[in-house]
Amino acid sequence: MRKNASRIAAAAGLAVLLAACAGDPATPGTASGAAATPVATTGSASAPVTGTPAAERSPSASPAPGGTGTPDLGAGREVATGIRTPWGLAFLPGGDALVAERDSGRILRVPAGGGQPREVYRVPGVTPGGEGGLLGLAVSPGYDEDRYVYAYLTAASDNRIVRFRLDDATPETVFEGIAKAGIHNGGRIAFGPDGMLYAGTGDAGVRGASQDPDSPNGKILRLTPEGEPAPGNPRAGSAVYSLGHRNVQGLAWDARGRLFALEFGQNALDEVNLIEPGRNYGWPEVEGKGDTAGGRFTDPLVTWPTGEASPSGAAIAGDTLYVAALRGERLWTVPLRDGRAGEPRAELSGRYGRLRTVAVAPDGALWLTTSNTDGRGDVRDGDDRILRYPASPGTG
Repeated sequence: MRKNASRIAAAAGLAVLLAACAGDPATPGTASGAAATPVATTGSASAPVTGTPAAERSPSASPAPGGTGTPDLGAGREVATGIRTPWGLAFLPGGDALVAERDSGRILRVPAGGGQPREVYRVPGVTPGGEGGLLGLAVSPGYDEDRYVYAYLTAASDNRIVRFRLDDATPETVFEGIAKAGIHNGGRIAFGPDGMLYAGTGDAGVRGASQDPDSPNGKILRLTPEGEPAPGNPRAGSAVYSLGHRNVQGLAWDARGRLFALEFGQNALDEVNLIEPGRNYGWPEVEGKGDTAGGRFTDPLVTWPTGEASPSGAAIAGDTLYVAALRGERLWTVPLRDGRAGEPRAELSGRYGRLRTVAVAPDGALWLTTSNTDGRGDVRDGDDRILRYPASPGTG
């Protein structure tokens, strides 16, 4: 079993001295330029930089998780309140949700139809601090048989992925050695339509890690459910699926199995990227769209000024990508067509404050969590809360 990540690029203790994430005021650095409004880029991506042809390396395109309808953003209602810094959100087969509290290490169960959250697990070994703690959650695609829940967490020495059953107090570590810091811990995990476990990591404030193919930081990782490098990865024996990322916290697949990821920018531009195996997304050489160095780097599909987004959660329902924005305090909707992005549209602007996670439930409803108790938001009565938007009639 894969228990140790590849070589860590540098000591995480240096990270707190470097650039803060896009959730905070901008920090010094060099960017490729800023835009005043969201920009959808429709040009084709550059070629992969390593390995065999993409068609041979891509995961199988089985139906994507989540619903196919259009959520009714005018029909939202609260399904839970009073949660402290919710981060991960994943659904059990029957529709109930599991919600991770970042700082307490608790996992709460929220009924599919709403109701009082109930603690069902407390993950041992969580060491919260800054942006670290109990982060992403994922439910095994074979949950009915194996009963596994997966979590990405910050431990005393690193970030790692564990799995456990809700009736077993001792988690099993399946992947460890992802450098931690007060910032840029990444943390989103999700099972893809190919049955593999994907993880978005951050650079932990050490920029060079993102371009180091032997470091798990600043990457999207692709693993077997047991934590081994997945078959068909760009480099045999390596968990790295894509590189050149600053801080990935959003992963979502469309109905054709294409992976889209959200990227926190630094001073200028947040990103939506279409992820293909082996491609390099440029950080720290490029922020947003810029010089691809003759095809070495891949440009994003969409960019936003960091003050309008700071995107954390991603979900796809039908032909729309939903992006939960922290600093932007809004839900962005991005139309998708054949792997290309249309003009983004802002919804719910300022209504609920910081938005952390968005996910599609088994019944096609869109669930959305706030993040106002994380130390960076203005706490409102009832925070933090979870909202549910049902699929429009006839579309779910």
